[in-house]
Amino acid sequence: MNLAIESSRESERADYSPQDARPLRSELTIPDDCAGLRLDQALARLFPEHSRSRLQAWMKDGRVVVEGAQADAKSKVRGGEQLSIEVPALPQEQAEAAEDIPLRVLAEDDAILVIDKPAGLVVHPGSGNWQGTLLNALLHHAPQLAAVPRAGIVHRLDKDTSGLLVVAKTLTAQTDLIRQLQARTVSRRYLALAHGVVSGSGVVDAPIGRHPVQRTRMAVVGGGREAVTHYTVRERLPGCTLLECRLETGRTHQIRVHMAHLGHPLVGDPVYGPRRCADALLAAFPRQALHAWRLGLIHPLSGAEMSWEAPLPADFARLLDVLRGAR
Repeated sequence: MNLAIESSRESERADYSPQDARPLRSELTIPDDCAGLRLDQALARLFPEHSRSRLQAWMKDGRVVVEGAQADAKSKVRGGEQLSIEVPALPQEQAEAAEDIPLRVLAEDDAILVIDKPAGLVVHPGSGNWQGTLLNALLHHAPQLAAVPRAGIVHRLDKDTSGLLVVAKTLTAQTDLIRQLQARTVSRRYLALAHGVVSGSGVVDAPIGRHPVQRTRMAVVGGGREAVTHYTVRERLPGCTLLECRLETGRTHQIRVHMAHLGHPLVGDPVYGPRRCADALLAAFPRQALHAWRLGLIHPLSGAEMSWEAPLPADFARLLDVLRGAR
């Protein structure tokens, strides 16, 4: 089939960057061999990479224009008409778009960026969260991060965990920080509020992998990846214990899984916490009570040892204040 394409779809896609986060517009002349077909049939032939249901939805949304007018799917084409179609960017294509999302920057230089992430902010785009992530915010704050894999992100926090993250601003810095993480020389300390009375300090050395049945969860499983969490009792409060946790490894949901494994799941944890909590105050806390409060590392350029601390977010601090007042 010989298409007389006035503005090539291929050339538009070649010039397209996901950071543009804008729809692609294709303009073409409907070829003569489509004459007599209904418009939706002609579109299916001209754009085989898209399903008929998707093309029909675009027609309903007014994204398909024939001879300057919005098109009717059932109308027949004669060949030679000028057609314009606006193809919205897929969510995956918008995943690395810069977005003006406020960031709390604790430190920044030519090599690194230290962020105090709020609870509720997803770190990296993924299924169900293609936009509005820390990665999108970083690309707006420092556009040069588009040249660094994952916008310089070297480690993550869960969506509802608050606290400190380091971001590399260059490929060299990213490589150095990843090596530090692998060598376990990056110090990551968390404050965690766990259900029950934790008897004393200790270490959880238990491998973590996918739950054998519930695949969206992690669990302590034989054959899982090595995971080591050190914990210290900071304060005992009514019905719960404030802990300081130090990660030796960095597995998905590590502190949450390890504390649940000990029988002391984190307050507010919707995945690993108890189904029912008799204490109304603890039951009402809307997220896992976990905050990455201290971060230490060796600067990738200077070689200097550096560390930062982030105060507890308001919701966590308020919960502790109420609990202390109830003693």
